[in-house]
Amino acid sequence: MPRSSGVVIMSSSDESPIPGERDVRLSVHLDSMRLDFAACLTAALLFIQDFRTHHFPDEVHVLSGDIIGLPRLPNERLYLEP
Repeated sequence: MPRSSGVVIMSSSDESPIPGERDVRLSVHLDSMRLDFAACLTAALLFIQDFRTHHFPDEVHVLSGDIIGLPRLPNERLYLEP
């Protein structure tokens, strides 16, 4: 990530952290808001497992459908690290 004066500058990327893996549409429901993201399958499954354990079990799903134009799951790479 680019750095400027010791501050980490977050940059968004449309690229999957695992280019050879299929991306899926991840839908998260928070209160009355629905947030849809693109994520690689592995990160999506790990996010779902974590979200269901710590939050609401029925409020996150993988949906069929197009992912074009969706933002990537924030901090997606963190779900891929041990």
